[in-house]
Amino acid sequence: MLTSVDIQNIIPHRYPFLLVDRILEVEPGKRAVGIKNVSSNEPFFQGHFPGNPIMPGVLIIEALAQTACVAGLLLEENKGKLGMFTGFEDIKFRRPVVPGDVLRLEVEYVVLKMGMGKAKVMATVDGDVAAEGIIKFAMVSPEKLKK
Repeated sequence: MLTSVDIQNIIPHRYPFLLVDRILEVEPGKRAVGIKNVSSNEPFFQGHFPGNPIMPGVLIIEALAQTACVAGLLLEENKGKLGMFTGFEDIKFRRPVVPGDVLRLEVEYVVLKMGMGKAKVMATVDGDVAAEGIIKFAMVSPEKLKK
């Protein structure tokens, strides 16, 4: 299991944009299972939607992407790199995610080679699918981002 501190040592995200609280299971470069505790104190609930708070779908996908990047960045050849979200396919949102929910973030790599990856992802709440699809990402050296 990886704690929030462990996760922050792997990916650069910080509050309020760190969307994974812990990693329960990880097989580097293969699969990972993370957890996001959805609190009523989340800053996005102030505007989405006041009086009827629902976690934005794009943030659910971002939480899945962060989980995927942790699993990929644990591989020796990716140490020190950044995981960059590059796209998605067939994303479906199945149920709203609200304060008090615990999102289970499941990621299974379909492909990971030459710094490019594709993963099948699914976010569930109490066993019910909240979102699912395919995400794409790249493992990039920070130096390549500086110009």
